[in-house]
Amino acid sequence: MTRIAVVDYGAGNLVSIEQALSAAGAEVVLAHRADSFADADALVVPGVGAAGPAMARLRRRGLEAPIRAWIAAGRPFLGICLGLQLLFEGSDEDGAVTLGVLPGRTVRLSDAPRLPHIGWNQVERQRVHPLFAGIEEDADFYFVHSYAAAPGPGADGVILAQTTHGGRFVSAIARASLAGVQFHPERSGRDGLRLLANFVGLAQAAGAASDRTHVPVLAR
Repeated sequence: MTRIAVVDYGAGNLVSIEQALSAAGAEVVLAHRADSFADADALVVPGVGAAGPAMARLRRRGLEAPIRAWIAAGRPFLGICLGLQLLFEGSDEDGAVTLGVLPGRTVRLSDAPRLPHIGWNQVERQRVHPLFAGIEEDADFYFVHSYAAAPGPGADGVILAQTTHGGRFVSAIARASLAGVQFHPERSGRDGLRLLANFVGLAQAAGAASDRTHVPVLAR
């Protein structure tokens, strides 16, 4: 069974994420420390709220550097909502310095008719990716946020999907073993569960490929 570690740093609804991943066929472990996810097949960083307090909690628990190292090693990773935003260099919400894995910042949604953006909205894919296999084009997913990632120079290729709420914003990213979604798949019904099942399957395939070649690859 594919072992998925969900980082517990006090910034997410872990119960629903754990249940959804378990329903997708994964063995789920809640990771409070770096040593609790070292032998996992994939890492999930969820999150709600502001970037500054979230980063402070990651640092207090000694998780910031191990998460960066996990991603740098090319191991399967999924960021959900704030977990996606933290991948970039900083946040305009509170001036926080974030993980810096990708160039760009988290910015306030532009021209939004209302904030926060809460509810179902279309996720418009920009390219084909196995994370969305079996999910209808422009399917609806559930959002709760006021900020979104704005990839910087050199990161345009990571954009996987966009969504419109007033202006357009990035709602999913993917690059090699790294993926992130601004919406909450664990609250997005059948399509959300399918996306998580796809991630579990990709992590399982990456583990099998690593066993054969010692090169961890999720998807290109």
